[in-house]
Amino acid sequence: MISCQKSAFSLDPQVHYLNCAYMSPLSKRVEETGITALRGKRSPATITPDDFFDVPERVRETFAGLVGGNAKDVALFPSVSYGIATAARNLHPVTGQNIVVLHEQFPSNVYTWMRLAEESGADLRTVYRPAADTLSDVHEAWNEAILSAIDVGTAIVAVPIVHWADGTLFDMAAIRRRCDRFGAALIVDGTQSIGALPFSVASARPDALITAGYKWLFGPYSCALGWMGPRFAEGVPIEENWINRKGSEQFAGLVDYESDYQPGACRYDVGEKSNFILMPMLLAALEQVSEWTPAAIQEYTRQLVEPFEERILDAGYHLAPAHTRGAHLFGVRLPGGQSVKAVRRALSERNVSVSVRGNAIRIAPHVYNDETDVRALVDALESAAVS
Repeated sequence: MISCQKSAFSLDPQVHYLNCAYMSPLSKRVEETGITALRGKRSPATITPDDFFDVPERVRETFAGLVGGNAKDVALFPSVSYGIATAARNLHPVTGQNIVVLHEQFPSNVYTWMRLAEESGADLRTVYRPAADTLSDVHEAWNEAILSAIDVGTAIVAVPIVHWADGTLFDMAAIRRRCDRFGAALIVDGTQSIGALPFSVASARPDALITAGYKWLFGPYSCALGWMGPRFAEGVPIEENWINRKGSEQFAGLVDYESDYQPGACRYDVGEKSNFILMPMLLAALEQVSEWTPAAIQEYTRQLVEPFEERILDAGYHLAPAHTRGAHLFGVRLPGGQSVKAVRRALSERNVSVSVRGNAIRIAPHVYNDETDVRALVDALESAAVS
């Protein structure tokens, strides 16, 4: 069991930051790495050709270890939307087929599919959050609705592991089996789960897994990673840059233009992937998360919040059962007639940082939180409920 890691961060002790799903804080370790890297750019003569490749390769290896894959299958992106666009560039639905997405899914995993559907003549099929008597029923019904939406005409299924607004868990194994039945590509957005929730590409078998680096992976903004499965082994990148070509390590020969790409998912890397400031920071962050382990993070957040769940329910709020949502990310839904404005005011008065997504108060704890933070949250919710 991991202990509280508050001392590893420089968070304001007066702020109860329960908002990792919005943006993770930089740990002291990552911050110091960034400062050192920034200073290193003072003297570019010290940057060698090997420096263009060494840290990115270590980033690949470390991320691959987190998701149970091979480093050769990891691509380096500047954003999730870039990774999703890369996958879409290599998928070719036709008129009469459909692309399955979820209602109120994060836009970066929707807009690209809207465009592809329009250009290809395919239908965009949205699976809505069903109405149900309980939040447990919602979880079951929503997962069943996703499976029902995947049929003989489905070319692509683009879904997250958990819903970004309220942490609803989706059954990746069942979705994969359904995709296999009809030959559909499965594109998974892991932004709100990878790093905090155990996930294995070997067992889940997505065709592509794309995740941002600045949330649960604790890296800097403008970094994302993708695990690209066999379906994308020989694909075409969305940009043509020098470093992704075979033999690019030999700087003297760069004008001898090469038609072949580097092996594996390197072909999809963004140009200037070697970013001498962001890449070292991302590596330090991935190493830190790997040391904590997603399983330990998930258990820590579960044990942190569980003692307070009854108080949340007693105050009249709706909270899904633990087995239907992430422990690291969950939504508290307001009772009928409750004012979101009153909840926001109560949270602000107690310096509690969370997010409102849709009609859910999204709570996202991590290992830098302790019971003081959760108690402040619950005190705010109770105050708003009686105001």
